[in-house]
Amino acid sequence: MESKELKERAQALRAAGKTPKQIARDLGVTRAVVTRLVRGVDVVRPGRVHPAELPLLGCWVSRQWSNGLRVADRPADWVDDAELPPMAMGAGLVSVAVARADGDAVSTCGFLVDTYCLGVKNALPPVTSDPDEVPYFVAEFFSAYDTPPLQAPIELARHLIFGAVDYARDLGFDPHRDFYSAAPHLGTWEPPSRITFGLDGKPFFHQGPHDNPERIMRTLDRTVGRDNYHFTVVPTLL
Repeated sequence: MESKELKERAQALRAAGKTPKQIARDLGVTRAVVTRLVRGVDVVRPGRVHPAELPLLGCWVSRQWSNGLRVADRPADWVDDAELPPMAMGAGLVSVAVARADGDAVSTCGFLVDTYCLGVKNALPPVTSDPDEVPYFVAEFFSAYDTPPLQAPIELARHLIFGAVDYARDLGFDPHRDFYSAAPHLGTWEPPSRITFGLDGKPFFHQGPHDNPERIMRTLDRTVGRDNYHFTVVPTLL
């Protein structure tokens, strides 16, 4: 029997507009399983506008999002700092926020993305608030950074977030559970990403305060091999 979490993930992806074939690939199950899990789920729920069809009020990304990444045929509006020093502060850990108009209110969500290894490490599910609250939401969401975020096209957010999720899955890591409720705000994903993830194309695990380094490195050993990734960890935890 499929778990409740698997069912919720499959239904959230279906509601986001993904096909059963795409969902099966994302979740690593057969299409028959997906069909059973999403039966009765409409891509656009009756009486509601799909989140991706709500007017986009803003999309923001933390600076230095592209540090260490390769971007193919980079669009001119995929902005970033002009000169990025190697391994600058915040490199490989990117925050993205999205705000859409929902009638007289605003729906906001956010993502914390490890572009070098783990994909979406955390996500903020959609929150409805007054339009006047958007500047305060953005300021608080990016408060850990020394500089304000950059305005970004939603296409960049899709390639950055969905691409990082696909990359991490190939390495053996699933996105944070709240990714699935926030993802519909990004729109439908059509891979592949323009972005090559990993530090200069190679997985790089940098231990965060809530990471389990032993588990993560065992996974990398299995999926890519010990000599095919880099890491920095707290020695006492190994």
